Amino acid sequence: MSTEPKTAPKPQRRITTTQLAAMKTAGERITMVTAYDVLFARLADRAGVDAILVGDSLGMVVQGDENTLGVTVDDIIYHTRAVVRGAPRAHVVADMPFMSYQADAIEAIKNAGRLLKEGGAQSVKLEGGEELAPIVEKMVRAGIPVMGHVGLTPQSVHALGGFKVQGQDATNATRILRDAKALEAAGCFSIVLEGIPVELARVITRALTIPTIGIGAGVDCDGQVLVIYDLLGMYDERVPKFVKQYAQVGEAITTAVADFKQEVQAGTFPTEAHSYHAKEQLFRPREIVPAPQEIDDEDGIGGLYGVPV
Repeated sequence: MSTEPKTAPKPQRRITTTQLAAMKTAGERITMVTAYDVLFARLADRAGVDAILVGDSLGMVVQGDENTLGVTVDDIIYHTRAVVRGAPRAHVVADMPFMSYQADAIEAIKNAGRLLKEGGAQSVKLEGGEELAPIVEKMVRAGIPVMGHVGLTPQSVHALGGFKVQGQDATNATRILRDAKALEAAGCFSIVLEGIPVELARVITRALTIPTIGIGAGVDCDGQVLVIYDLLGMYDERVPKFVKQYAQVGEAITTAVADFKQEVQAGTFPTEAHSYHAKEQLFRPREIVPAPQEIDDEDGIGGLYGVPV
């Protein structure tokens, strides 16, 4: 029998932006999921994901809206705080909602600062390209790590005419490549490539020194991200082509709740195994309340008899 003292496990260290950058250099693929609460963050963290994005997609997935435009900074702060509590290891990225950064650098820095300070995120993500590079540069100078996002940008859904694949012709592909390079030059530590052709994603990934995270952008990106509800088969209102459902948890949940309802109605739940008993007699026999019965109410008082006083 060993007499050596047991050492406490080393505390987990949170993954940093520099570690994510080193993964690209080493050729290691980055895994990121989008999650919104402590439970899913905890499960994803235990699974070993490198990063968790608190996406403004919560407007659609959690709040039930048709797009992401109604999400507020306070919404993201609330959900980011929950995710940070559940994920002590993964790098947590907070999405910047629509119109929280587009107006000017001062507004962007103020709102991004809240996401880091109040939400506890380690970085923020924003959508846009070359036109936002000056704002990104000032945010980075202020000490805010920024992840970019080009291609299909959901906050521009109305301008894009819907959730459509971008960069399928030479002109638009060139624009997206230029956007990605401008964001890298402005100081972004990583860029999400969404809804673009495989060929374009491959070119961008090879052209940049910072990691690219793909969603609907093919296998050649430095990493991949999916909404955790999507990969678990829970969000079936709209399943994009790029989503792979690794489980059918939504169906399992519906079945479980239906079984619960059936047992409650049948009186077979809860059973003895799910019930508690007192450790001593709680009432003397005379204090036991008989079943309520209706009585004559000649005095107009009304009520039930048998209640002890």
